[in-house]
Amino acid sequence: MTEPINSKEPIGELSIRTIAMPGDTNPAGHIFGGWVLSQMDMAGAIHAGSLTRTRVVTIAVDSMKFHKPIHIGDEVSCYTSVERTGKTSLSIHIETWVRRERHGSPLMVTAGHFTYVSIDEDGAPAVIEPDLKEG
Repeated sequence: MTEPINSKEPIGELSIRTIAMPGDTNPAGHIFGGWVLSQMDMAGAIHAGSLTRTRVVTIAVDSMKFHKPIHIGDEVSCYTSVERTGKTSLSIHIETWVRRERHGSPLMVTAGHFTYVSIDEDGAPAVIEPDLKEG
């Protein structure tokens, strides 16, 4: 799936929202890409876990593309939508949007595709029940 770079509205549901802080910056003064990746991973895991009703683990970041930088003080929101459901796994499309300094129109800055596996209490892959796949 191609990310809609000029999309005016997020695709999916809001899964996490936070504020980019000074401690999250890289040497160039923008928000560190690893911090953004971790926010996206948490958002995807929240969505996947809510559907499977199990613990989930990230097994792949299939793609991730940075379109624009995130600045200190930006309101950062991650939106998630299920792209594919397998026997034990979910592929989640995640978009990261910001509102500069917590006001103004939302702007998509990053998008990616993450895959999560549902696991049981022993850490083994767990089958996702058919009635849970639709959410």
